[in-house]
Amino acid sequence: MKKKKLALAIVGLASMVTLAACSGGKDLVTMKGGKITVDEFFDEIKTSQEVQTQLQYAIIFKVADQNFGDKVTKEQIQAKYDEQAEQFGDTFKDQLKAANLTEATYKETIKKGLSFEEMKKSHIKIEDADLKETWKTYHPAVDAQIFATDDEKVAKDALAAIKKGDDFGKLAKEKSSDATAAKDGKVTFDSTDATVPPEVKEAAYKLKDGTNSEIIEVASSNGMEEIKVYYIVKMVKNQEKGNDWKPFKKELTDITMEAKLADQTIQQEVISKELKKANIKIQDDSLKSVLAGYIEEETKDSKKDETKDSKKDDSKKEETKESTK
Repeated sequence: MKKKKLALAIVGLASMVTLAACSGGKDLVTMKGGKITVDEFFDEIKTSQEVQTQLQYAIIFKVADQNFGDKVTKEQIQAKYDEQAEQFGDTFKDQLKAANLTEATYKETIKKGLSFEEMKKSHIKIEDADLKETWKTYHPAVDAQIFATDDEKVAKDALAAIKKGDDFGKLAKEKSSDATAAKDGKVTFDSTDATVPPEVKEAAYKLKDGTNSEIIEVASSNGMEEIKVYYIVKMVKNQEKGNDWKPFKKELTDITMEAKLADQTIQQEVISKELKKANIKIQDDSLKSVLAGYIEEETKDSKKDETKDSKKDDSKKEETKESTK
C-alpha cells in the first residue's frame, strides 16, 4: 500500500514540476484585487518537506526509467497491474480516478517501479557464499494443514478430537479461524512464507507425514492489544532439506535476491552511484539539498578542497619520485 501511494505521489509531483517549468508567470488563480501565478504557487509549496521528498523520489525513478526501462516487459507491467486490480477489487477504477490516473498513466507508474527494481538488480551480484548463508535457515516447501483459534478451550477440544481420529480438515473448516479454514486448513509454505508464524513452521518441519503437533501458542496482535493464538499443524507431505544446497539453487537465489533488494544499505549505494552517473544538477537553489542523502552538491568550498587534495597528491608523487632516484 505504501509503495502504491508513493508511486501515485510521484506521478502527481512530476506533473506539478512540469507545469511550473512550462507555465512561467501564468495565472493559476484570479480573484478580486489579486491573483496567484503558477510561479508563486510553486515557490510556496517547494519548501515543504513532503514535496521535497516526493521530488527526490521523482528524480530517482526518472533516472531508473531512463536507464533501465528497456529491461521491463509489457507482460511484467500487466501482471503487476492485474495484481493491484485484484487486490482492490471493484473499487480499483474509482481509486485510479480519484488519483487522476488512467490505466495507461498508472501502467507508466508501474513501469518506473519495475525499472527501479532492475536498477538495483544490476548492482547485485550473488555468490555461492551468499547462497550457502541463505541455506542455513532455508527449509523447502511442505504441504500441511493448519488449525488456529484465539480460544484455548476450542484448541484443546480440537486436539483431543484429532487424537481420537476425527478428520483434521473437517475440524479446520468448522472451527478454525485461520484463513485456510475454507480449504480444510490446507497450506503450502517454505521458510520464507510470512503468512505462517515462525513457531508453527518450526514445529511443522519436525513432523513426519500424517502426524500432527501439540498446541502451539503464538503471541499476536490485532493492532490494539496483544492476543494469543493457538495453532495445531498436521504434516501432509514434508520435504527433507538434506545436506546439499545445490538442488535448491534457484529457490536460494530468488530468496537471496529478494533480501538484497530489500536491504536499505544496498539501495542507498545503488541510488548514489546511479545519480552520480546521471550527473544530476538541481537548478533551483532552494532545492539543492533534495539529494543530500545520496550525492553532495558541488560548492565553491568543495571545489577548493578537491584542488587542495589534488595538489597534495601531486606533491606526494613528486616526493616519492625523488626518494627513489
